[in-house]
Amino acid sequence: MYKLYTAILKELRIMLRDKAALAVMFLMPVLLVVVITSIQNSSLKMINDNTVPMLVCNRDGGESSLQFIDALKKIGMFDLQKADSSITDKQLTDSMHAKDALIAVVVPQGFSSALKSKSQNITGKALTEFGMAVNTPQDSSSVKETPPVSMFYNPVLQESFRLSVNGALKSAQQFTENRAVLQALYQAMSNKKLPDSLEQQILNNKSSIDQIPTAKDGSRKIPNATQHNVPAWTIFAMFFIVVSLSTNVVKEKISGSFIRLKTLPTSFILNLAAKQITYIVVTLAQVLVIFSLGIFLFPHIALPKLVLPENLGSLFLVSLACGWCAVSYGVLIGVYAKSMEQAIGFGAVSVVILAAIGGIVVPSFAMPESLHLLMKISPLHWCMEAYNTLFLENGYVKNVLISLLPIFVIIVAMQLAAILGLKKQRLI
Repeated sequence: MYKLYTAILKELRIMLRDKAALAVMFLMPVLLVVVITSIQNSSLKMINDNTVPMLVCNRDGGESSLQFIDALKKIGMFDLQKADSSITDKQLTDSMHAKDALIAVVVPQGFSSALKSKSQNITGKALTEFGMAVNTPQDSSSVKETPPVSMFYNPVLQESFRLSVNGALKSAQQFTENRAVLQALYQAMSNKKLPDSLEQQILNNKSSIDQIPTAKDGSRKIPNATQHNVPAWTIFAMFFIVVSLSTNVVKEKISGSFIRLKTLPTSFILNLAAKQITYIVVTLAQVLVIFSLGIFLFPHIALPKLVLPENLGSLFLVSLACGWCAVSYGVLIGVYAKSMEQAIGFGAVSVVILAAIGGIVVPSFAMPESLHLLMKISPLHWCMEAYNTLFLENGYVKNVLISLLPIFVIIVAMQLAAILGLKKQRLI
């Protein structure tokens, strides 16, 4: 036991001398977590809470066009700003950049008249079907097509958000068309204008949709940007110790430390265990530091507070498994790298790639089908799944076992591969 303690103390002293490695292991992940969580939280706020600036150029001026603009207001997604109806498309795009408007909508001339013609034709057909028609409905070929509403958008707008805006515009247009048909139908049947109260009652008679998150513990808490990002970038920080750990192993290989260990009254396995225990403690320290930031610092910088899972035992077990997996990967890279440059270059790049395909950088559900098999190979994917089960679904040990079992299989495989590599190089 004393030999193990001495070996761990030696590893700690070596690690504390390397200030750059300590900065990579602690300072870099802290900055990543704060910056990326801030960016994602701002994006979510823009989508969920804030309104998007939108220029509206109404070249029609008719009743239906005004109703369309009123429907856009009621959606609550846009901050509508009126543009002069006489400006050209080029002047409109210039106004967008001048007013920082991401979107501009042009209601074309003839919009209201075409919509009225279309609604009257539909009304005539409906009354003919009911045997109540007074006049013969217009021939479909003579009915004017409603000119399309044009949407100008800034190219920086993400496609997913652009599709949401497009859906909102279609919803407003559909509402306007339904309203025109309803008014025309009532007018034809009663020869009176549809009362506003009845119109609102009919148009607003729609069922609501309840959005209910279902966690494994039965709770209905809605996860925020912090719950997503803090565990994800903690895993990334854990695996980034490959830079320090692999160079440590390479340095001992080059200096002949492994060979000298054979002459001492100790076993190499003990020294390898000491190295791994030391770095596992470092990964747990990373978890403590980054999670503490989420709990204590984030509320003071206008970010959502990190809420820990109720079962802290499960959280420790998952963190320990993820830390051991990261350490095993660092040892494996160090064993097979022939120089410190190889260890640093391959180790850092491989972790970034494994994070990308593992669901750290991009959520796993958003990844293309072709990468799903590669995703299962990434140890970071299974670590992310285990943390997601705890933080997003409030699961317990029995729930995370599906993700923990592959992690332990990967750990065993990497440990065996490292030992075989050392034997092949006759270092043990």
